[in-house]
Amino acid sequence: MSNPYESRRLLDEYLLFHYGDPSDVLPWKNGPIESLGFPVRTVTAFHDYTSRDRALDLGCAVGRSAFELTRFCRQVVAVDFSQSFIAAAEQLRTEGSIYYSLREEGARSRILTAKLPWGCHPDRVRFEQGDAMNLRADLGAFDLVHAANLLCRLSDPALLLARLPSLVGPGGTLILTTPCSWLEEYTPPANWPPGRTLDWLRETLSPSFDLLKQSDLPFLIREHARKFQWSVALGTCWRRK
Repeated sequence: MSNPYESRRLLDEYLLFHYGDPSDVLPWKNGPIESLGFPVRTVTAFHDYTSRDRALDLGCAVGRSAFELTRFCRQVVAVDFSQSFIAAAEQLRTEGSIYYSLREEGARSRILTAKLPWGCHPDRVRFEQGDAMNLRADLGAFDLVHAANLLCRLSDPALLLARLPSLVGPGGTLILTTPCSWLEEYTPPANWPPGRTLDWLRETLSPSFDLLKQSDLPFLIREHARKFQWSVALGTCWRRK
């Protein structure tokens, strides 16, 4: 399957989604402000910043959650299928900033700067391109695995779920979020959950994990000044048995 995440437009949208000022992401006072800051909230909603040794961020996109993980994790491995996303995250890590375009209307746009979040530790994270369904064998086990809005963008998500018990060490934490947007262009219907996504996750993961917490996490992606994608992700936090 070709990678749909290599366009400049999507790169700009995700840089805004991860690093944009709230007034640029949502320039309307009556908009859903509780949906802002999703790449930070997926970490903070399920973790108390207890110190950890190793964390894995799967589907890291342009890196905001990975940088947040460095605040309390000594080593973070961040993986995404998109080479352009990984390149942007690596530029932020090494140079501290990257320019991107904010679409306004039609051909109108503004140039903005995404900056490395204050207080993070860029020396603790390593970004790499990879396939979440076919991760390299030598990754090892982690104290925390974070995979935000990844499952319903995989052609065979069961492959990742089957790998998770070996990725999360005993007593470790697994954070999964998904908007449950099962679409044929990403996942063949034969690989969709047979019923509710939460029930499918419980049935699949319960032999190796205990479900600790469930939460609804709204998020907002801006396409241009008058068009937005508002979604509510299913968030779950699990402990490895």
